[in-house]
Amino acid sequence: MDRTPVRITLFTSLLLCAASGQAGKKQDVDIYSFHINSTVTSRYAITVITSRVANRLNESKEIHFEVKIPKNAFISKFRMTIEEKTYDGVVKKKEEAQQQYSDAVSRGESAGMISSVGRTLEEFKTSVTVAALSKVTFELTYEELLQRRHGKYDLLINAQPMQPVADFKIDVYIHESPGISFLEVKGGLNTKDLTNAVTTTRSVKEAWVNFYPTRDQQTSCDVCGKQGMNGDLIITYDVERPKPSGELRASDGYFVHYFAPTDVERIPKNVVFVIDRSGSMSGKKIQQTREALLKILGDVAEDDYFGLITFDSKIEVWRPELVQATDSNLKSAKNFVKKITDRGATDINSAVLKGVEMINRHHREGSASILILLTDGAPNTGVSHPPSIQANVKEAIGGKFPLYCLGFGFDVNYDFLEKMALENSGLARRIYEDSDADLQLQGFYKTVAVPLLIDVNLNYPGAANLTQSVFRYYYNGSEIVVAGQITDNSLESFQTEVIAISKNDKVTYQESVIMKELDGSLSEHENVMQRLWAYLTVKQLLEKEMTLGGQEKDAVKEEALKLSLQYQFVTPLTSMVVTKPQGEKTQIADKPKEGEKIKSSFGLAKSRASSRRNRVGGRTAFAKHSYHPGPRYVTLSASVDHSAKGRRPASQPRSALLLPSVVGARFLISDNSQPKPLCYDLPPNPKLRLLKDPSSDFSMNGKLTLTGFKRIIIHYGTKHQLNLSSVYIRYTYDLNTEIFVWGQTSTKHGADSVSLILRDNELDVTMGTVRVVFFRHKKDGEWFLWPAVQKQPNNANAEGIFGKNNLQYEELPGSMIKINNVEVKATWSSANDYRRSSAPALGCWLVPYQIILGGNISNFTVSRL
Repeated sequence: MDRTPVRITLFTSLLLCAASGQAGKKQDVDIYSFHINSTVTSRYAITVITSRVANRLNESKEIHFEVKIPKNAFISKFRMTIEEKTYDGVVKKKEEAQQQYSDAVSRGESAGMISSVGRTLEEFKTSVTVAALSKVTFELTYEELLQRRHGKYDLLINAQPMQPVADFKIDVYIHESPGISFLEVKGGLNTKDLTNAVTTTRSVKEAWVNFYPTRDQQTSCDVCGKQGMNGDLIITYDVERPKPSGELRASDGYFVHYFAPTDVERIPKNVVFVIDRSGSMSGKKIQQTREALLKILGDVAEDDYFGLITFDSKIEVWRPELVQATDSNLKSAKNFVKKITDRGATDINSAVLKGVEMINRHHREGSASILILLTDGAPNTGVSHPPSIQANVKEAIGGKFPLYCLGFGFDVNYDFLEKMALENSGLARRIYEDSDADLQLQGFYKTVAVPLLIDVNLNYPGAANLTQSVFRYYYNGSEIVVAGQITDNSLESFQTEVIAISKNDKVTYQESVIMKELDGSLSEHENVMQRLWAYLTVKQLLEKEMTLGGQEKDAVKEEALKLSLQYQFVTPLTSMVVTKPQGEKTQIADKPKEGEKIKSSFGLAKSRASSRRNRVGGRTAFAKHSYHPGPRYVTLSASVDHSAKGRRPASQPRSALLLPSVVGARFLISDNSQPKPLCYDLPPNPKLRLLKDPSSDFSMNGKLTLTGFKRIIIHYGTKHQLNLSSVYIRYTYDLNTEIFVWGQTSTKHGADSVSLILRDNELDVTMGTVRVVFFRHKKDGEWFLWPAVQKQPNNANAEGIFGKNNLQYEELPGSMIKINNVEVKATWSSANDYRRSSAPALGCWLVPYQIILGGNISNFTVSRL
């Protein structure tokens, strides 16, 4: 039987190549479901990608699954399910898998399943032969600790599916105990055509971001085409920091301490830039370096001292001593930078030692010294043996200040730079040869531009197996993270102590937390603290191993390997062996090293017989605009007295508020720009207009009770009607009627851009430009429905209680809320968000429904459903 391969590419931490095509048209390979679910708990993100694919032909096909994940992440699980049989990837010691790897290579097979792709991504890929008219489910899990840079965390979800997908969902949940200070959704997928496919809900400590584009949207947006979307989502956020001593979380004997104080002054710095001007820096590299240095010099603070060194086979110093960043000195330095030209060989040893000498001669109390090296090649003159250079630099610096090494391009000896930086309390970073190389350089400088603390020591009595707890510097906008195990079970309280040096004095931060309050604080997120500890420990052991030799190196490597195997992390020391059905090729997944050659990405390909292949090339560009969605309306639980529920913010007055006497279901309105949602109670109504779009002839009406909706009917055009009750779903097209039962799994694609996707107690409906997900919930033994509008009509004149999408409010003193220039009394209450299957409880400002809807209930009553 012909086994012509079909390739499906899933891009980045996420998307996939679907094979939906036009409604009703069968494809050789149909990706009928693709879900990305990312849960972030205390900055630790666990992302699960699930793709379900069907072979619709009467012959077997080879299906290729490819997905890109962040380089900073560890894959922790891979599973394939074929005809109800599961095949799990198993993480093994790399040496134990080496024979399988070598055998695969000798047969000419592609055995290394993970490769570097671009700046921040790695590609995982595998394949399996699927029998005729059969299905396969791929599931990949990866984990990462989000790093704070420039005062924020970024969760990147890159989407390049290459085909429109009917059941396409990205769900992100963030839980941060100290509170979320701000949250934005940015990226190329946040264009004007897709913003209404993104919904964002925030409470004080939690946030939900959902991206549900319709199949039509995936071909018509700014970054879309016939082959689907090509862009990214970036969820950017930060947390509240009420205590200078930091945030402490613990669960099941493991803890994590986040330390990022803001109550200290910046420390003036002494910084020396050591710039490679050898012949290999010619052309655009040297031009971008000049441009970056000119902008960096413009950001140097007046109380900083700085120096400039350029080098090839000779060393040239702008000034023999560090000078203060006065206007005249900066002007002179910029003139020097403008004249930097490429020439000669590369003497890294002499250049770096000269920089160390300049800093050592300029000792200032109450200042922080930093040495920054930028080079694009390997040392090839003077002392050119890398280990000798590393030894010379380490001895000269003597642990007094950090060295940061920036490697420009891929000709650089990155391992050499990384080891030299790590040995001197710094880090290495690759600068990619691209149009924004100057911005990359500036971005790096920004991370070290403002030192706040020196010699930071963190202590935890009663704890063991700590991750790194001593740090040379703490910079503004960053965060120090320490994790460990609480080994003393008799502790009644857990103490933290941070000792450091600030601009003017020695500072100490102390905190004592009662163990009963601390332990189990994340019980609903099982094993997160333990896995976070393991992840961070492995990362730091791998870095430490690079700087050691002999028995010390072997011991650290063995410990990193032990944890990698225990937690099933794919690291540089382990491989994932993917076993497939009998007769299939076994594959090995290895984590690539930084700097391995970038591989191309492939889109969906037809069978070989057709000799047609679609190819995707280039990087994904990151848009620089932010997404500020309008409010999303969700009906929530019914109650006569809600005011007793939920915790009142400390700043809210306790005075009682008079509200209209309304008994009914509670609606919740969330807006990304407001961390506190609004809510209101709506009385029962047997014929309520929920949403109407006159331009597309779409209407949705419902029967509202005290609990929720008992019945909802959608009319679309003259041919489509969807009738939902808490028992069944009836879909009518022309004179044809189909009935579905809740609890099943089914997919129905009709004409006129209509699709119905049933997943247990969740029905995903797309009709034209509108997408609504219906949830079936149960309360007090009674089933009810609730709609979540994932994509509003394009028409700004949409009607109904879910058609209000421009509401914003302002909090005023005295429990007053200003809405549309109208001030109204409000009370702090709570409600369950039934737009989500978990129905989480959210705090909200309770206001009269007339203020929100702009009218009485009679204004939204229709003559018939």
